[in-house]
Amino acid sequence: MHQRAQFTLKLFYTNPKISRVSKSFYVTTPIFYVNDAPHIGHAYTEVASDVLTRWHRARGENSYLLTGTDEHGEKVLRTALGNNTDPKSWTDKLVTESWLPLLETIDIDNQDFIRTTEPRHEKAVQQFLQKLYDTGFIYQGSFQGNYCVGCEEYKNESDLIDGSGDFADQKVCAIHSKPVEQLNETNYFFKLSDFQERLLKHYEDNPTFIQPESAKNEVISFVRSGLSDLSISRSKERFDWGIDIPWDDQHITYVWFDALLNYITAIGYGSDEAKLNSLWPADVQVVGKDILRFHAVIWPAMLMAAGLPPAKQVFGHGWLLVGGEKMSKSKLTGIAPTQITDIFGSDAFRYYFMKAIGFGSDGSFSWEDLSARYNSELANGFGNLASRVIAMINKYFDGVVPAPAEYLEADLAIQKVAQDAVAGANSAIDKVAIHEAIAKVWTLVDELNNYITVQAPWVLAKDEADRDRLATVLYTTAEGLRLLAVLLSPVTPKATQKLWNSIGTSLGELSEQRIQQGEWGVLPAGTKLGELEVLFPRVEEQ
Repeated sequence: MHQRAQFTLKLFYTNPKISRVSKSFYVTTPIFYVNDAPHIGHAYTEVASDVLTRWHRARGENSYLLTGTDEHGEKVLRTALGNNTDPKSWTDKLVTESWLPLLETIDIDNQDFIRTTEPRHEKAVQQFLQKLYDTGFIYQGSFQGNYCVGCEEYKNESDLIDGSGDFADQKVCAIHSKPVEQLNETNYFFKLSDFQERLLKHYEDNPTFIQPESAKNEVISFVRSGLSDLSISRSKERFDWGIDIPWDDQHITYVWFDALLNYITAIGYGSDEAKLNSLWPADVQVVGKDILRFHAVIWPAMLMAAGLPPAKQVFGHGWLLVGGEKMSKSKLTGIAPTQITDIFGSDAFRYYFMKAIGFGSDGSFSWEDLSARYNSELANGFGNLASRVIAMINKYFDGVVPAPAEYLEADLAIQKVAQDAVAGANSAIDKVAIHEAIAKVWTLVDELNNYITVQAPWVLAKDEADRDRLATVLYTTAEGLRLLAVLLSPVTPKATQKLWNSIGTSLGELSEQRIQQGEWGVLPAGTKLGELEVLFPRVEEQ
């Protein structure tokens, strides 16, 4: 339970030095369109956000993960009608049958799931809109431009490319490769242009607000080129699947203006100030780079207009590529997460996408690379390490963790590797470099495997005179496994729980363990080991 805030959000924003708000580490995913079932690109974002949240919780912080679905807009309406149903029935079906099950499939430990069709969201959106209208940030005007239904966004000429195939001789959206539509509408507009200089100053004053650096530079260049006011409504003469504009029921809210607000409507905006204060501003908002401008330009400007602080950081990760193209159902490159998890399991899914691809860069998926990493790094590297250590303790010490004798240089070297792994992984997580964090932890996996090879406990076991040395070696490896279970629990929760059930139950639940700098010797000598389930079963070549 989060402690209740002692000050209002306004005070927290304007004078943070004297605020005593109990702030949780708040991570958000983008909310996903429900025009189709999820593919591994969606799951990639979910897992990254989940790993960040779990890691901060393992450091002893209150942490909170929000995800959800974006259910309004013309694209969803057209998809529903194309499937011979209404949009509410369509979104209910997809959320129930596809999007919520995805969280189970890939082991997402989210604290909330927001749907933009929920009354709590719709009411808060209208409150936010009315506030901006009353304070003069919204006005009525006309606009004509190129509109991409897939992006739900008006496009500049620079955002369009020459089409090919059926769309040859037409300008198409660079993201969806489909023609844009020419629209001329009288709508309500948000004065986004008023915030150009404030945004640029915010970027300057908060250099890590947009990450990675390449994304930051792209956004700053875009804002410096000039901002236009944003159309934030659509006439019901076109379509009516959206949230009514509170002062004009002939207009509905532009889907992006509606969707972006989920990050605060889910945590109490307009209804629970204490909860809002305990979570906002978000610490990391994880988004795909194709929607970075919405989150790093429009969203902070909306918040500034309402007197609220922007998030602390917006992180635009790269695309997953298949055959050189961005993951997409429409281009037949979409792969369902279950196609992977049914073969390799959810831990392998989480590990592979978090370690094999530099977070923030584009990355290519291949079945061959996944299979190779599963066998060499998970099954042979980590899984075999655990089974060997536990088997030797069972064989040589009747399944009881021995007390170490004198530590030699080789043992101290392992402790130094462990210390550096913790420090390096924590530093990487602070930079949202998840791949680097896992790589730092994996140095301990590799060094423990090498340590066993060099120390050869099966040789030491042959001579009673080496009994103390054997005990030290096997304690060192067992303590290394304990630390690995804690460090890798945010990434591979199922496998580490199996390992913990074997070695760590005397220390309490795995979820209660904390990632702490420099700890060694936590596993009590005399611990009776339990049976170890296979962490990563062999997968036959297919």
